[in-house]
Amino acid sequence: MAMTVVLLRLSSSMEIFCHSSHADRIDKLPGQPHIGFQHFSGYVTVDEKNHRYLFYYFVESETHPSSKPLVLWLNGGPGCSSLGVGAFSENGPFRTNGEVLIKNEHSWNRVGVGFSYAKGSFSNIKVNDEMTGHYIPQLANLMIGINKKEKMFNLKGIALGNPLLEYATDFNSRAEFFWSHGLISDSTYKMFTADCNYSRYVSEYYRNSISPLCSKVMSQVSRETSKFVDKYDVTLDVCISSVLSQSKAICPQNHQANESIDVCVDDKVTNYLNRRDVQKALHAELIGVLKWDVCNNILEYNMLNLEVPTLHVVGSLIKAGVRVLIYSGDQDSVIPLTGSRALVQKLAKQLALNTTVPYRVWFEGHQVGGWTQVYGNILSFATIRGASHEAPFSQPERSLVLFKSFLEDRPLPEIF
Repeated sequence: MAMTVVLLRLSSSMEIFCHSSHADRIDKLPGQPHIGFQHFSGYVTVDEKNHRYLFYYFVESETHPSSKPLVLWLNGGPGCSSLGVGAFSENGPFRTNGEVLIKNEHSWNRVGVGFSYAKGSFSNIKVNDEMTGHYIPQLANLMIGINKKEKMFNLKGIALGNPLLEYATDFNSRAEFFWSHGLISDSTYKMFTADCNYSRYVSEYYRNSISPLCSKVMSQVSRETSKFVDKYDVTLDVCISSVLSQSKAICPQNHQANESIDVCVDDKVTNYLNRRDVQKALHAELIGVLKWDVCNNILEYNMLNLEVPTLHVVGSLIKAGVRVLIYSGDQDSVIPLTGSRALVQKLAKQLALNTTVPYRVWFEGHQVGGWTQVYGNILSFATIRGASHEAPFSQPERSLVLFKSFLEDRPLPEIF
């Protein structure tokens, strides 16, 4: 469930639209504390003839919202909600215990942005592209293409968190991560790299043709890594009571699918967003489904698109002058940092970008926040120390420092 930020500068027409949407303005969410900003939610019409609408949730900046950039946040999956995961679990203005809302002291709208979340994919973008590492570069590339005909988008940058950019590199880095963190034995590591690697297994799985060899290897890997270890953060415990499932695109084995992003936070968000008074306050309607879920497979995703690389699309954005940040929570085994780092280095070499910030630590407060390297002052890689696949949840302070530096186009803190 990768995360993505798209940074734009608002045009005056967009500002007027946002401020004139009185029907979508949220008076007050159930259990909401006092706030000093406005927030909105409702539906954007994608195809009126075929009755297709996208739900959105928009949060203004706490200070001078009309002069602040717009940030669009999308979670991946595919099929996972940016409202439930992003807004209520990661970097939105509130957290919930299932009954009331609590202010998120590390909300990203505090650093001076308008904040928008979208549930699902975006208009004119194919919904069968897997994860934000696929559809966000393509969305940004579409914006660039439209701008060549008519200037409509003032796109400044994109940030991709633990993204799937190149199928084999990203997936096969999982074996080394498992082994280096003590989750699998030496003999299993050898099988997982020499006999059947993870990209081969996933490819066979989605073609309904799992070989006996791959079945044997993955059974051994699953036994050793244990379903009681959260693959999205190998340092976290799992929520035993959770009945929610993560995306089968990343862990396409039923016995691995009941691992929660975080210890029971999904349950609390699900309980809150399934309350009728909450749905009414959000101007939301359940149409075609019985209840709201963090992730679902209502849309049919072509999972073979996992194998389509998007690194070259990211490269085309950089050539167009769009800043790109690729960051990794370093405790995520689903899309490990080693694969992402290798791909960033590969892309920098392809684009002939020189290193402008050598690999170094960066700080949040008096502690190391992670490591970073920058190429050509336009392509950046960063890790967030101690962070999960959903970095703003597990390391909110460090994620906020990273985001603020990206927003302001400033280097990550080198000293404390």
